[in-house]
Amino acid sequence: MTKYKKLTAGVATIALTASIAFADDKATVQKFYDLLSDPASQELTQAFTASITDDWESVGNYSGDNKSTETFLGQMGGFAQLIPDLDWAVEDMHQDGDTIIVRSRATGTPVAPFFGVDGQGRSFDIMTIDIHELEDGKIARTYHVEDWAGALQQLSGE
Repeated sequence: MTKYKKLTAGVATIALTASIAFADDKATVQKFYDLLSDPASQELTQAFTASITDDWESVGNYSGDNKSTETFLGQMGGFAQLIPDLDWAVEDMHQDGDTIIVRSRATGTPVAPFFGVDGQGRSFDIMTIDIHELEDGKIARTYHVEDWAGALQQLSGE
């Protein structure tokens, strides 16, 4: 085998290895969205907790009051009761090293007042953007922005 063929084969092997690692990372992040779409599932809760670091945190603003795993899972339990048809569909996922950016769509129909708004059976359909930071193949931090103002506007019929 010539040096060129060896080099080409080596580059192809590295590319394949990187592709497999990225696929594994994306599958890890998908577990977050699987849980969001079925927050009452114990199986999905276990899969999610296995995919995050022990000190994972959910960062939703700059207050410094980040959610721990326990707080986040409590919130998801509340969502399971309030929005039983909640669906959090990944529409686009990009990876750059240990960072994965996700654009997703959250839909649902609350069965009781949501953030003080009685939707009277109305549904919402909103865009969300998340940035997941990975460490050693697990999610260490999730930064997120959801269009909850848009959801409330839809629920109020405006």
